[in-house]
Amino acid sequence: MGRQAPDRPRDDAASGEPAPDAAWMEACARAAIAALPPEFRAHLGEVVLHVDEWADDATLADLGIAHPLDLTGTYQGLPVGEKAGESGQLPDRIRLYRRAILDEWIDTGVRLDDLVRHVVIHEIGHHFGLSDADMHALEDAADEA
Repeated sequence: MGRQAPDRPRDDAASGEPAPDAAWMEACARAAIAALPPEFRAHLGEVVLHVDEWADDATLADLGIAHPLDLTGTYQGLPVGEKAGESGQLPDRIRLYRRAILDEWIDTGVRLDDLVRHVVIHEIGHHFGLSDADMHALEDAADEA
């Protein structure tokens, strides 16, 4: 059984309460990872999870994105099927961008823990070289766990 998501903030993003911090968001993302089917989790041991405030300028430029609020997460590395087993490579990374996720939460009204889960599963899908349709199926499987 997967870990439980941390207590979530009120669904009302305009409640006047402080926005959830990076530690809360990371705990949410780790709970989402823990809820994935074991055959996926087994291949995530070397992937490093980061929660940053914003995407940096170089990342935005590389992806052709003009505004940091338009990018909620990235996968940095080679998909599992493309790895050559070479040593000396940096570990793969999943980066979540807290401010962009919070902005999307405010704009959409989606539960914040669900939004974090969606973003991290999408980035995990890139780690496996999955299509968007495959990622939706993976997200559905995590729902059933």
